[in-house]
Amino acid sequence: MKVLVTLLCTLFMAGCQSAESLSANNDPKSQWWELAFTEPYYMKAWVEDSAVEDINGKLFQHTGGGTAAGGEPENGKESARGWHAVGSAAKAVVGADLPKRIYVRWQSIVEPQTYHVWLDIPDQARELMRSSTNQRCPASPEQESRYMASIYLGLAPGGVVQVWVRNACHQPIKVARAQAEVEPLGPSQGKNEGRYAYPISENSKRYIEKYGIPYGSW
Repeated sequence: MKVLVTLLCTLFMAGCQSAESLSANNDPKSQWWELAFTEPYYMKAWVEDSAVEDINGKLFQHTGGGTAAGGEPENGKESARGWHAVGSAAKAVVGADLPKRIYVRWQSIVEPQTYHVWLDIPDQARELMRSSTNQRCPASPEQESRYMASIYLGLAPGGVVQVWVRNACHQPIKVARAQAEVEPLGPSQGKNEGRYAYPISENSKRYIEKYGIPYGSW
C-alpha cells in the first residue's frame, strides 16, 4: 500500500512539474492579437478593406489591407494547388478582444474579380489563440511562448477563404473555411473606373497559361 501511495505521489508531482514547465505566465506577451492575409502561390490578391467584431460585440474597422503574403517559386511545378505556406504581413488589432467574426473585401488579381465576406470565427480558434500565448510548446518547453496570438485569412480565386491560427508550437491549424460573394460594385467599390490595384505579374501570367487557375483545390 505504501508503495502505491508513493507511486501516485510521484506521478502527481511529475504532472505538476510538467504543467509548471509549460506555463507562460511570466513570459512576455501582447494584450492584442494580429490579423494577416495570405494567398496561394501565383494567385495574387489585394485586400481592399477588413473589419473585426470582437467577442464583446465591439466593431473595429479598417483592420488591415494591401498585399497578401504569397510567392512565385518558379520551380516548374504546379505549385498553386492547395496551400503551401501561411505568410506574415500581419497587423495588430489594437483594442480588440478575441474575434467573433471578421470581414474582408479583396481583389483577386489573376481572375480578375472582387469578393467580400463576413467570416464567423469558431470557439476552437479562440481557444487556440489563448493557449498559444498562455502555454509553451511541449516540444520545446525551454523556449518562451508566442508573444502575440495570430489569425490568418487565406484568399483564393473563386472567393474561397480559409482560416488558420497558430498554436503554441507555431504550427498553423485550420479552423474555418468560407465562400465569399462577388462584390457587385467591383474593385474599389466602383470608384476607380473598374481598374484593379495592379496588373497581373508576368510570372503569374506564364504560370496560368501553362497550368490554369486550379479552382476547387483550395
